[in-house]
Amino acid sequence: MAKDMRVALLLDFYGDLLTEKQKDSLEFYYNDDLSLGEIAANLGISRQGVRDNIKRAEAILLEMEDKLKLAEKFSEIRQRLLSVRTAVDVIDRKNMRVYRSDEINESIKTILAELDRLDKLNE
Repeated sequence: MAKDMRVALLLDFYGDLLTEKQKDSLEFYYNDDLSLGEIAANLGISRQGVRDNIKRAEAILLEMEDKLKLAEKFSEIRQRLLSVRTAVDVIDRKNMRVYRSDEINESIKTILAELDRLDKLNE
């Protein structure tokens, strides 16, 4: 059974929508890298039951993402925050070499503090 690594991320967003066994099966499979046999032993169900749980749970997570796009938005926000941080670094280096402006330096500190707050909100 080939792993779709997007599912590990989707599990963080939508895992609470799954049954306990579905969620446990996915966590063991994607996060702990256990085999179907190992998961079956942990959960006290058959290997086929584990496979069915994983397939159903994957379908639920993918459907949720298709409708809500939370993981996609999360990734886009992280990328945009990184772009802003990179631009601020360029401005900071230019300020240090050319302008040496305290006002620009304070603005950079403010922007970086806000980026840090946004990063924490987006975790």
